[in-house]
Amino acid sequence: MNQTPSGERMHIAFFGRRNAGKSSLMNAFIGQELSVVSPVMGTTTDAVYKAMELLPLGPVVLIDTPGLDDTGELGEKRIRKTKEVMRKTDIAVLVAEAGKFLGEMEKELLSLFERKKMPCLIVYNKADLLSEIPKNSENELWVSAKTGLHIRELKERVAALFPHEKETSPVDGFVQAGDTVVLVVPIDKSAPKGRLILPQQQVIRGILDAGAVSLVCRETELAEALQKLAAPPSLVITDSQVFGKVNEILQKSVPLTSFSILMACYKGDISLLTNGAAAIEDLKDGDHVLICEGCTHHRQCEDIGTVKLPKMIRNHTKKELMFSFTSGGEFPEDLSPYKMVVHCGGCMLNRREILYRLECCKEQSVPVTNYGVLLAYLNGILERVMTETTDSGS
Repeated sequence: MNQTPSGERMHIAFFGRRNAGKSSLMNAFIGQELSVVSPVMGTTTDAVYKAMELLPLGPVVLIDTPGLDDTGELGEKRIRKTKEVMRKTDIAVLVAEAGKFLGEMEKELLSLFERKKMPCLIVYNKADLLSEIPKNSENELWVSAKTGLHIRELKERVAALFPHEKETSPVDGFVQAGDTVVLVVPIDKSAPKGRLILPQQQVIRGILDAGAVSLVCRETELAEALQKLAAPPSLVITDSQVFGKVNEILQKSVPLTSFSILMACYKGDISLLTNGAAAIEDLKDGDHVLICEGCTHHRQCEDIGTVKLPKMIRNHTKKELMFSFTSGGEFPEDLSPYKMVVHCGGCMLNRREILYRLECCKEQSVPVTNYGVLLAYLNGILERVMTETTDSGS
């Protein structure tokens, strides 16, 4: 379970004022001295992440955050980072100090969690300092990170807040038992040495779980692989960068999609991303395009995000465009400088973070699409690959 990527884990974050005991509570929760604990206010200056298993749920990520009442210029930056954590939080633990009333800040947080439809538990730490400990209620819990009081109950309460949904994979709705699925995986300079990238791994596992058969090849061996099959495959899934080559080889009757488009259906809003691709036709000289990647990695000379996509967009539009790039957790709040946003598949981000970014684009009326959808559009096959997503019910 420790190998489960962060994007596939539920995220539990501890929020509250400075010195409310968030760090000590998280340490007690995981049973390790991970976060630095001190009576000095503002000891936690950056969000601290810890992957663990929370039984019976499985793999989760716990996040300790700086206090939301921090002050000064550095304090404002820390608060901004804490608010970034909220974008990816599936369950919020609001930590307050036992014996004190909830202030306006806590009430505003609770209102925000409610608007975001984010499950929340109010936890009063340092209950060992009280002469009499109040009775726990449905949404409130009195604990002591110091003595371990009600820490077990805290874990059980948090686990009970998780939405009990059936586990899914990127190929749900696309693949059925008995299907034969061909995966086209280019091996070029940008391919990681000795391994497959995360979406490819997840798709293969999803195919296995569905009781289907997968055949993996490069685009250079695709024609030969298809000839060896007794019947046409049920589906071909390709890296978006070789959409054009695969489309030329493949019979029109064989369904075609890409890893990036599957991720868009799995974590995002495929309709919004599909509609956003056509915005490329409205770009004018001097317009600014934002290209976002959810992971951080060493840029290769033929990097898809910073090299290949800008070149393709310029060649298609014949316009002098400007490009900006973000990676990892970076995503600008103000999108007004941009005429279009192009996002990666988001395999390293959880669904809540992806939907937050898409909603930002929607609210600010900035068209957004993703790598796979845009590359299908540029190759003139968007309608073909979207037929498969429509038929799947995604």
